[in-house]
Amino acid sequence: MGWLLHFEVQQRATVHAVNHRRKLGLVGITSDTMTVFLAGDVMTGRGVDQILPNPGEPQLREHYMRDARGYVSLAERANGPIPKPVDVDWPWGDALPILETASPDARLINLETSVTQSADYAPAKGIHYRMHPANAGVLAAGRIDLCALANNHVLDFGVRGLEETLGTLTASRIGITGAGRDRERAWRPAVVDTPAGRILMLAVALNSSGVSATNAAGPGRPGLAFLPDLSDASADLVTQAVQRVRQAGDLAVLSVHWGSNWGYDIPDDHVRFAHRLIDAGIEIVHGHSSHHPRPIEIYRGKPILYGCGDLINDYEGIGGNEDFRDDLRLLYLVTVDIRTRELRELRLVPMQARQLRLHRAAAADTEWLRERLNAVSASFGCQITTANDDGDLAVGL
Repeated sequence: MGWLLHFEVQQRATVHAVNHRRKLGLVGITSDTMTVFLAGDVMTGRGVDQILPNPGEPQLREHYMRDARGYVSLAERANGPIPKPVDVDWPWGDALPILETASPDARLINLETSVTQSADYAPAKGIHYRMHPANAGVLAAGRIDLCALANNHVLDFGVRGLEETLGTLTASRIGITGAGRDRERAWRPAVVDTPAGRILMLAVALNSSGVSATNAAGPGRPGLAFLPDLSDASADLVTQAVQRVRQAGDLAVLSVHWGSNWGYDIPDDHVRFAHRLIDAGIEIVHGHSSHHPRPIEIYRGKPILYGCGDLINDYEGIGGNEDFRDDLRLLYLVTVDIRTRELRELRLVPMQARQLRLHRAAAADTEWLRERLNAVSASFGCQITTANDDGDLAVGL
């Protein structure tokens, strides 16, 4: 009976969300659409792990910080005290009621931390992220359906840490893509079944985001879905992996960890690669790795998010790149036509990280982010406008 109750709750939430969208005057959102929530890097390890109910061992092997609780202190110094321990829904903050109202059909994130008690620190790495498995409820609190794991931190505690991460997420009934106990499983797209149809997502990682080729999964060897380059052959690898499991009507998402941490320039090969994927049938390109949002492009009616930025982490109070305003985060709500799979609406909800928690961004911060995104997306023909009185942003179609 549990699944029936869950279905009824989901259906009621969907009706509420549609009515709310009509009230807000949002265009084109009807029962013939599917909405996907996408987020960039969600890093619930290190300092975030330390404020959750079951913190892991706090010791670090960093030049900058030797104890994960130091990142909590930095955040408190910047924005005030944090009650400890917090409930598992704390890091999501204002994002939870926003997502409840939006009622997306699926919630997909890049989980940029291992979930393990392993002490097998990856050698030659200056930073290691891990969250205690007993804190996995933070992902359940966000009602996450699927985690992309092809990134530069899921192997921070070696194969043992990866295997515990995979096991913990599976036990939590959260989908996994981009990592596995062998190459076949790492390259297997995950499937999310929704009342509006199936969503497929494949996650891949590139060296430009700090992922080593030695992290690639192989026959009988755990690891990541690693792309050696952005060639046509690599694009074919991606599309073939998707086509092997794709059914008629599926929505296909490629989640890619690529590029540097800072800056707005998009390399030409990223653009060519994203275009080739959409030409081959991928409907959404979900890019991440940068610590702040990067340009957006709508290509042939399909969205390319070149860099979604961070969503949850413990970087609060760390100085050095203030010009990029990495305290400002975005919830991406992508609504597509069920029949044509073309974009109906791309809504962006600006948030701000304070006290290791997401808050609705103030009007001035929202306008700063809108202007910045407009400026960097202009060369892609994208215009970002204010969508409603709540301060949500929308990409003009």
